[in-house]
Amino acid sequence: MSNLERRPDETWAACDTATSAAPPEIVTAREVPLGGPRAMTVHRTLPSKQRTMVGAWCFADHYGPSTVSETGGMVVPPHPHTGLQTVSWLFEGEIEHRDSVGSHAMVRPGVLNLMTAGRGISHSEVSTPAATVLHGVQLWVALPEASRQVEPFFESHDAVEVQVADARLKVFVGELAGAGVPATTFTPLVAAEITLPAGGAVELPVDPSFEHGVLVDAGPVSVDGVTATRTELAYVGAGRSTLSLRAGDEPVRVVLIGGEPLGEKILMWWNFVGRSHDEIVAYRAAWQRESGSAEPDGSTPAAAAEHPDARPRFGASDHHFEGSPLPAPVLPAVRLQPRP
Repeated sequence: MSNLERRPDETWAACDTATSAAPPEIVTAREVPLGGPRAMTVHRTLPSKQRTMVGAWCFADHYGPSTVSETGGMVVPPHPHTGLQTVSWLFEGEIEHRDSVGSHAMVRPGVLNLMTAGRGISHSEVSTPAATVLHGVQLWVALPEASRQVEPFFESHDAVEVQVADARLKVFVGELAGAGVPATTFTPLVAAEITLPAGGAVELPVDPSFEHGVLVDAGPVSVDGVTATRTELAYVGAGRSTLSLRAGDEPVRVVLIGGEPLGEKILMWWNFVGRSHDEIVAYRAAWQRESGSAEPDGSTPAAAAEHPDARPRFGASDHHFEGSPLPAPVLPAVRLQPRP
């Protein structure tokens, strides 16, 4: 999914891990409209002023349930990514994915769609006629320095289900409670959908080297004794070997994400993850040039043919999308700098 904000903030993110003795920290979501006048609202918990990353997870949008008849569904034109992986996970609905390396896949409940952008990729996402309701999460993973220039690729995997005490787990990245998915990761990671019946509880075994985030879709839920409500994310620092979840009077559904702290400083702006202002400027210029997008003053970047030595960063255009690629927002007038 694209970050469709017209004036996206730059985010410098670095390791900021709490100790195992610290109680879970509640991260409140901010609302972001995804699209035009009938926009579907997403709830974004990462990045935020409270916390920018959980392990290498650097972006978390939670959306729906929303009816397609009210919002018009999801129509995200071809747009670029660098230096990250996108993780698409649905509770309800169906979304068609196409990308510049030739992948064509349907995002459906219970199936992980994982796109590794690496040095650069472009893709589109459009809800299908079969989708009457859209409900799910879109997550991004920052790639480490050693892997962020890999060639782009796409993969899809069925989640692996397992019962632990009262909890039903659908593991879709990494390993948890003896269940594992062979999804490609470049740092140690885990992700799972977890449901609990009303009054249910579970003590999950977790990797103590991981920090974790519990993103609440339906709740409230107690996370190690601290209550988190719908759209909130409960952050739990590394050092714990178990994670306690307890439902109240209502059934619970959460998405658990976790991983070893990345240990690197990254710069996020719009759909790009890089390491410096100059990299972000270069990524934006390449996308504007390769997509043929006009600038606000009406000027058009030089055509790719005028740069014979420059290998296209974002691949072939998405010829199956009816409409223009998404132009990049205007960069701020100052250099992107770390914010306090």
